[in-house]
Amino acid sequence: MLSSYGPEFFGYRRRSTRVVMAGRLAIGGDNPLRVQSMTTTDTGDVEASIAQAARLAQAGCELVRLTAPNLSAARALERIKAGLLKRGVDIPLAADIHFSPEVAMTAADFVEKIRINPGNFADTKTFAHKEYSVAEYARELVRVEERFMPLVDKLKRLKRALRIGVNHGSLSDRILNRFGDTPQGMVESALEFARLCVKADFHSLVFSMKASNVKVTIAAYRLLASAMAAEGMDYPFHLGVTEAGEGEDGRIKSAIGIGSLLADGLGDTLRVSLTEEPEAEIPVCAALAKPFQGRKAHKGPQPGRAYCEDYFSYSRRPSRRIVVQGMALGGSEPIRVVTPPVPEKGLEPGPELIRADLPLAEAETAEEAVKQGQVLRQSGKEAILALRGRDFSALLKEYRLLASLAEDFPILVRAPRAIDAERQVLDSSVLIGSLVCDGIGDAVEIDSGLAPRRELELIYNILQGAGARRVKAEFISCPGCGRTIYDLQNTVLRLKRELGHLKGVKIAVMGCIVNGPGEMADADFGYVGGAPGKINLYAGKTCVRKGVPAEQAVEALLELIRERGFGVRP
Repeated sequence: MLSSYGPEFFGYRRRSTRVVMAGRLAIGGDNPLRVQSMTTTDTGDVEASIAQAARLAQAGCELVRLTAPNLSAARALERIKAGLLKRGVDIPLAADIHFSPEVAMTAADFVEKIRINPGNFADTKTFAHKEYSVAEYARELVRVEERFMPLVDKLKRLKRALRIGVNHGSLSDRILNRFGDTPQGMVESALEFARLCVKADFHSLVFSMKASNVKVTIAAYRLLASAMAAEGMDYPFHLGVTEAGEGEDGRIKSAIGIGSLLADGLGDTLRVSLTEEPEAEIPVCAALAKPFQGRKAHKGPQPGRAYCEDYFSYSRRPSRRIVVQGMALGGSEPIRVVTPPVPEKGLEPGPELIRADLPLAEAETAEEAVKQGQVLRQSGKEAILALRGRDFSALLKEYRLLASLAEDFPILVRAPRAIDAERQVLDSSVLIGSLVCDGIGDAVEIDSGLAPRRELELIYNILQGAGARRVKAEFISCPGCGRTIYDLQNTVLRLKRELGHLKGVKIAVMGCIVNGPGEMADADFGYVGGAPGKINLYAGKTCVRKGVPAEQAVEALLELIRERGFGVRP
């Protein structure tokens, strides 16, 4: 909640970072926001990986990541790199490493960047509960250093870059037992490894703090920016919302998380994680980055906007509860949905407020809207504050300012009409979703010009993506990679058809076990690739059926959900 912020918060300035080179690609500083993606091919299938990486480059991708789950895959990176160069595709490659420092050491010979997950690079995850003494914790860090430093030394010698990529669902047992499954734990996980790199005078570092929950993602990046400023670190950030899903839902969640952070001035490179072909991610990345390209980094001491303690956790902005058109809004009421009249009867969920005759104090600036609201209140009338304008990024800044000036007036967040339907989804998600995640907004609307039913659907989808309202099942699904061991995309589509009507149920569909059990920890049910052709089914954090044949697993999940008392279509 932003009411405690000074004026410096509301002027966008890009966080100042050092420049990190991944081959010839410069990340950070005043360089453009870089766009990247990851292959979904088996890295051992060299020709397929070359072809997909080439398609990504043609689509505008600036860095391609490939998984290296074993030494064989790591060695295949040499042939993939050579094959791309033979085709005239000179694009930097990154190797995605989990569990094995030895594989990272091999991959470093062939790619420009290594990505490690500090939660499993030197640790095994058992979800064990243990109280660590100060001495025991220190010994654990010594063990991590012994495992990690050979890679650091090699990367430094070969002039490679390193991404320290923290995932919310795969924090080590050591971090979980001290900090919990929290943004603070994510930050400490990153800093443990950052401090070791600083100790070794290795600074070609990029950091990511990904979660499937957009509020956790936003909080973790903001906390990391604050913590790094306190320790004199200026490393670039890679932005993303992990397991965002597919279709419009995936785009909405990515836009909310990434757009919020770009509006904060955070972020130097980004990836949109969609359960689709990786080429589909690139236009979305580019569209999210475009409004924020070309903005110069802040020089001198970092502004205080990201370093207020209240800014890292969600709280709803306090507002006065009022009744309009027979509907209560403000206070602790749900965020209300405003639309034009919807002619279709029986539309569920329907509109809650109609645009016409709302008691709006509306202006182009926050100061003027507040003045209008005060005049209405002095005359004994209720007022809802709103802003009008066509530039969504300027509106985002102005709404943040309005939240700090608006006393206890309820606020209506209105997204303006975009240039086309695709931009309408992304721009509306960035504006409405970002503000809702910061606790701003008592009612929302989109002035889109779309059909009323479509406009209503989009508004509710954005509120669900921001975690503010639940109107259907929520699906957490990874984008897939070379570790995926079943038909992920078609499985997600089928489950959404079968289960999308289950309001409030959260279902995780994960391609493999690397992040699966962790990233789906807050899901009600999980569908996780366990072995080639085998699926593990979860109820909450508990694996209830292991090794289900993939061809039977969808039906088995439907039966599990029925057993737990949720209605499934026959």
